[in-house]
Amino acid sequence: MKYFRKIIAITMIGTVIVTGCNTDDLKDLNVNPQALETIDLNFLFTSAQLGAASAGSSGDNRYIDWRTNIGMCSFAIQQLANAGGGIAPGDKYEDNFETAEAPFQFFYLDQLKNIAEILRQTGDGGYDAGNKTNMRNAARILRVFLFHRATDYYGSVPYFEAVNSSENVFFPKYDKQKDIYADLLKELEEATAALGAEDPADGFAEADLYFDGDTDKWKKWGYSLMLRLALRISNVDAAAANTYVTKAVAGGVFQSNLDNVWVPMAETPSLWTNQNGISRAFYPGDGGQPTFLSKTFIDWLKGANQGSTADDDPRLMIISGGIAEWTPTEWIPINVDPLAQKGMPNGMNQSMLDAYEGHTVDQDAEYSKINYLFLQRDEPYMLMNYGEVELMLAEALERGIGTGITGTAQSHYEAGVRASMQMLIGYDPSFLVTDAKVDAYLATYPYGGPKPELEMIGEQLWVNHFLNWWEAWSDWRRTGFPQLTPTNFPGNVTGGTIPVRLKYPNSEVATNPNFESGATLPNLYTTKVWWAGGPE
Repeated sequence: MKYFRKIIAITMIGTVIVTGCNTDDLKDLNVNPQALETIDLNFLFTSAQLGAASAGSSGDNRYIDWRTNIGMCSFAIQQLANAGGGIAPGDKYEDNFETAEAPFQFFYLDQLKNIAEILRQTGDGGYDAGNKTNMRNAARILRVFLFHRATDYYGSVPYFEAVNSSENVFFPKYDKQKDIYADLLKELEEATAALGAEDPADGFAEADLYFDGDTDKWKKWGYSLMLRLALRISNVDAAAANTYVTKAVAGGVFQSNLDNVWVPMAETPSLWTNQNGISRAFYPGDGGQPTFLSKTFIDWLKGANQGSTADDDPRLMIISGGIAEWTPTEWIPINVDPLAQKGMPNGMNQSMLDAYEGHTVDQDAEYSKINYLFLQRDEPYMLMNYGEVELMLAEALERGIGTGITGTAQSHYEAGVRASMQMLIGYDPSFLVTDAKVDAYLATYPYGGPKPELEMIGEQLWVNHFLNWWEAWSDWRRTGFPQLTPTNFPGNVTGGTIPVRLKYPNSEVATNPNFESGATLPNLYTTKVWWAGGPE
């Protein structure tokens, strides 16, 4: 019941303190409607936590997931495919202004403002100065998570002057991604170390949706994020990567799936705030986005021998619900035979599919779809998990990054695969993958056997990030794995190459006088961000 009480409170206060957002007015980046001296910071903290899962108080909780996580990332990294319907610029490398603007709109004008107000009120001269220490430092960790996502989408973004300044900076300057990452890592180190023992008197446990005030779990997440950010920059700043991988391991990263960061969702009281935005984007009669899995993804899950189930990934018929029809009232299976599962090719429209298949294609009757049990509107939303951490530790050992990691690259790889498969039970009890099935899979595809070790790690990270497609896209941009074949749909805006960043919103280009001097340019989907080999 505690969760529902908090959600109701957030829903109520959201109607009072949120004024809406207008991305055409850059002043909003630092005008904070939450700046009220007597507001209960627990409300803002819970709202910021929901916001990290695309919920929260500003508008439609489907918006950023639908436009960007799904519309760009899921298709660009070829886990989903789309031959018409919904939002899918990443499938055919097209421009979509809503896809480009969604992260700016939701990070800066909602979640980050809530966090900024928490930091203001708990900082020097604030209403709660010296109080709520654990909330303050947890908010700093959450702020790192959100800014890391923002800069990974675009490259250089407003950071030091944006939503955390004591002055009203109407046009915040852009900061280099290299400098942003340096500060994010510093913030993680300081905030994680500063978390103290649980204090029931500070109300943090009541506000905390993720860990119910368990600061040990917050520390593990802080250090796990540090590991992720350190590897993210490892191709361009080896020294910093070495330093922070070592610090993350020494601090203590996730140790099991019990440490996973889940955001609970609920059917009530608010359709727009409390329900899972990914699910709402796909749900028939709500968003209605098509849910077809891609040929690249289905073929990978079916294994080397497409004519046998013996070498299938155990997640095949968990991720795929089969070839089926999904209506607002029921899920209607057509073919759930694993051998019959078939992914849709990326980068095609209906006429191209007809030519490719040699007949008029009924998409619902021919291609596999996401299992509808992943997409219930009260489905929890995952931010980060133990399987990813183990796979990153395997990569760090393979590449010789950092010190203090016990075990072997193989042992961490195998633990990462096991955790990635078995964490899916968090979505539905029927998604259980037994140890015996994991063991059989690892024996079929031994570490370093069928492919080079780093490629196997990269591919497993790709599957681990199912639904968390923005992170799958970032890992692919950094590692090059899996090795994807681009499409070349007529009229695409990338010259037939997979997009490697988002374009900036038109409002930023037109109205922020600091844009030309500070943004990552040229403003194209083909311009790499710093950690992927682009400009600082």
